[in-house]
Amino acid sequence: MPVRFLRFAIVWLLALATLWVLQPYVSALWFSASAPRAVTPRADLAASEQTTVRLFKAVSPSVVHVFARGTPSASVLSDEQESVVQSGSGVIWDVAGHVITNNHVINGTAQIGVRLTSGEFVAAHVVGAAPNYDLAVLQLERPSSPLHPIAVGRSADLQVGQSTFAIGNPYGLDQTLTSGIVSALGRRLPSVTAREVKGMIQTDAPINPGNSGGALLDSAGRLIGVNSAILSGSGASAGIGFAIPVDVVNQVAAELIRNGHVPLAGIGIVAAKQEETTSLGIDGVIILRTLPGSPAAQAGIEGVSEDGLVRDVITEANGKPVHSMEELTSMLDDEGIGEQIELTVDRAGQTRRVKLSIADISQLARR
Repeated sequence: MPVRFLRFAIVWLLALATLWVLQPYVSALWFSASAPRAVTPRADLAASEQTTVRLFKAVSPSVVHVFARGTPSASVLSDEQESVVQSGSGVIWDVAGHVITNNHVINGTAQIGVRLTSGEFVAAHVVGAAPNYDLAVLQLERPSSPLHPIAVGRSADLQVGQSTFAIGNPYGLDQTLTSGIVSALGRRLPSVTAREVKGMIQTDAPINPGNSGGALLDSAGRLIGVNSAILSGSGASAGIGFAIPVDVVNQVAAELIRNGHVPLAGIGIVAAKQEETTSLGIDGVIILRTLPGSPAAQAGIEGVSEDGLVRDVITEANGKPVHSMEELTSMLDDEGIGEQIELTVDRAGQTRRVKLSIADISQLARR
């Protein structure tokens, strides 16, 4: 009996081993999808998906690709002239062909071109720029394709947590849509000047290089901000992006289209950099020089002497301590052009108070 059972077990084990070896071949022969698979029907897109699809179809024709070529410079390796092409995004502002973008996208460039969603490439020139807001207005030159101005919303009533959608051209990839939420409001970011851009919108919608100047939208497809910056150690999206609020864009764009510049509240001073002030152990705003005819010059405020001696340092404005030029310019903006401000000025340990009228220093710089 044990011998018969052993033989029976061996036969079954051999049969199972044979089936195990043959299984892949049998499966490939009988179950391979050698013809196209039948399509599995699906229900309609979810309501949120349909909303996003409609939003992109409606708004994407209003977002353009901006190319800017820098001034040619001699190559280190040859005598040939080289120029760098930088690109970003922009939004069509009106049917007259004005396009809003970031100032840093076109700053310092000699030639500008815009590619519309139709594929048409149109030359453009700068109507005006506002470096303090990182905004610029371009004028398209005789486009033949229809223009689709973007719908403008409001940023004053935004709430943290509401949905956001960004359309732009990250890394040159046209018409890229990303989504997220409003992560925070009222952020401050430095501009290329001593001023900070106030009220910035923080979003976690992925924003990468090339999104600059593109549209940040609400769920109704309205423009709520112009994407401007990311905060990242690697230069890629880290979930923290910033957009200039549309209420600011609306005002600045109108000024640039009308006058080519934006009024700038100031007193006509050029201040030392903050790191230089800190290195000297001085708490305040060191005056390097004053603009001729400015309120500061008329008030007798003086800059650094010819031998490099620091003369006047602004330490207070309207009785409040001033630690940096950013703080001072913020106070000047809050007071407004035409208003007066009282400054405490230190010179060689002696302090005095002077009252100045805040002027439009954009006009002073043009003189």
